[in-house]
Amino acid sequence: MAYTLPPLPYATNALEPHIDTMTMEIHHGRHHKTYVDNLNKALENQPALAAKPIEQLIREINQVPESIRQAVINNGGGHLNHTMFWEIMGPGGGGKPSGPLADDIAATFGDFGQFQAQLKQAGLGRFGSGWAWLVLAGGKLQIISTANQDNPSMTGQVPILGVDVWEHAYYLKYQNKRADYLDAWWNVVNWAKVAERYSRAKAGTL
Repeated sequence: MAYTLPPLPYATNALEPHIDTMTMEIHHGRHHKTYVDNLNKALENQPALAAKPIEQLIREINQVPESIRQAVINNGGGHLNHTMFWEIMGPGGGGKPSGPLADDIAATFGDFGQFQAQLKQAGLGRFGSGWAWLVLAGGKLQIISTANQDNPSMTGQVPILGVDVWEHAYYLKYQNKRADYLDAWWNVVNWAKVAERYSRAKAGTL
C-alpha cells in the first residue's frame, strides 16, 4: 500500500504571520509530496517494506536493502519528519508547555528559557540542511540536531518535537535569518500535541 501525503490539520494561512502562506503551500504541497512520491518509487519492488507504518520503516532502517536505504532515509525520513512537523504546530499556538512535559523540561534544562536557547542553538549550529530536536533517549530528554532528513528514531531516540531548518522552511519570509525564523517558530508550537507525543513516548507507544 502506497504512502500518502497527509492533509494539513489547518489552513495554509493559519500560521501567519510567523510562517507565511506561500511557504506552507510549497513546503507541504510540493516538498512533502515529493518525499512521499520518491519513497513510493524507491519501494515499488518491496511490498513488505511498503506495508510498514512509516514510523516502523524508519526505526528499522537497517532492515532496508542497502541499495535503496539512502533513498528511504532521505524520502521516508522527509515524510515522517514533516508529518510530525505539521502536527506539532497550529494556529493559536505558542506559550509554554504544562504538566509532566513542563516539569521534565525544567528539571533537565534549568527552565523553559534555557530549553528554548539550547534548541535554537542546535538549529543555528546545524550547518546546511537538517533539523533540531527534543528527543527522549534512555528515559531522559535531550536536544540534538540531525542532517538532511535523518530521524532520531534511526538511532533509538524518540522524537518529541522537531523544527525544520532546511532553507525551504523559512527562506521566502526570513531569507538567511534562520535565527529570526527559530524565534518566531515558538509562536506556532502546539504544546498540547507535543505533550501528547511525550506521554506516548514515555509509555512506549510512539
